[in-house]
Amino acid sequence: MSSTKTKITFHGGVGSVTGANFLLEGPQYKALVDCGMFQGTHEAEAKNMETFPYDVTAIDFLFITHAHMDHIGRIPLLMKSGFKGVIYSTPETKSISELMLADAERIMEFNSRKTGKTPIYGAQDVHNAFVHWQTIPYHMPKKLTDSLEVILKDAGHILGSSMYEFTCTDESGTKKVLFTGDLGNSPSLLLPDTEFVTNVDYIIIDSVYGDRNHESKEHREEKFKDAILRAIKRKGTLIIPAFSLERTQTIIYQINNWVEEGIIPQVPVFIDSPLAISLTDIYERVNALYNDDVQTDIAGGDKIFNFPKLKETVQSMDSKHIHTVADPKIIIAGSGMSTAGRVLHHEERYLPDSNATVLLMGYQAPGTLGRELQEGNKEVYIHDKKIPVHATIETIDGYSAHKDSDHLLEFVEKANTGNLKKVFVVMGEPKSSLFFSQRCHDELGVTAIAPEPKSVYEI
Repeated sequence: MSSTKTKITFHGGVGSVTGANFLLEGPQYKALVDCGMFQGTHEAEAKNMETFPYDVTAIDFLFITHAHMDHIGRIPLLMKSGFKGVIYSTPETKSISELMLADAERIMEFNSRKTGKTPIYGAQDVHNAFVHWQTIPYHMPKKLTDSLEVILKDAGHILGSSMYEFTCTDESGTKKVLFTGDLGNSPSLLLPDTEFVTNVDYIIIDSVYGDRNHESKEHREEKFKDAILRAIKRKGTLIIPAFSLERTQTIIYQINNWVEEGIIPQVPVFIDSPLAISLTDIYERVNALYNDDVQTDIAGGDKIFNFPKLKETVQSMDSKHIHTVADPKIIIAGSGMSTAGRVLHHEERYLPDSNATVLLMGYQAPGTLGRELQEGNKEVYIHDKKIPVHATIETIDGYSAHKDSDHLLEFVEKANTGNLKKVFVVMGEPKSSLFFSQRCHDELGVTAIAPEPKSVYEI
């Protein structure tokens, strides 16, 4: 039997952007929200291998907000450690997670053969996760125990992303607790706007951009279009390090629109990521979860992720041949922060080229190659080789899939309908979380806390 009082323990996703892992406990249940990998720092690998700081066998439920690796990446390790409960998410998050986790396991196995290090989990652990995985559609209440009920709302972050609104009952009464996951940067090119939520008592909210704002939608699109046109005019290669999930699909949809409208000329565009190609197949099978504009395009017969001269390079040999294609050309390759994947090979080749451009489209975590390029380093190391940087480095923040500071504040303001008791600010660098906590206090009169790792709060 769990505690008779409801409490939250912040095991991950505090003091950093990654590693989301929150424990919600009350009468009759222990529930985790997200089980993500730590990423972007030298300590991440060691942290990902650590034993979970709670009794895994006692966990009843695991709720997954969305399928980014910093929210799902340690689920197979949870299975390996003895988890026997039920995993819940939207159907789309489950489908995407199957691809993401299988890909992660293959990379670990490959690296293990090279380095001799034992992977933190294997293919069987990935398989076992989906034996336990069930789905809940948006807006359908589900009673889990006599003291716990949940309903999912659309977070607008990536396909299938959700907020979890828990109704928790204990000896002090009933309270509503909202875990936002990552809130989307609305308006999105592809997805409906983030739903606003009211009448909650506690919010656990992300703060990746808690201390800064994005460019406007119009400004970000103008900057992207201009970057493409400049690269074409220079007859150079444009490299876009892009997350395989959501970012790649957004970029392709945007370029598709501009090609169809004649705004940019037709040049070779490569999706150089097997994972991004597989995920795009899922996106192509979905209609109902897109915003009205996209649904109108699809209904009109537009193949929104396809246009002339777009080429998918699944095989590594095809990837290696991209450089033989005459410039100008565009290469969209993972990973989004240049920490791994095929983009490293392209950056190794093209960073010394003064006609080339690397376009960083979103947050670059400290310690990543993307952050080094963003900060203007003139030499970087790729595959243990020193690479001079002569290419043009450009950044567009507006394509981030995360809400910025003003829109996070708007979300909290609309949720503050009189009974909001406390906001826990997580999933951000410390300066970002602390800044946003202060904004909530100063501008909304709301009690807000940036929790410390492993801190426990009764609610």
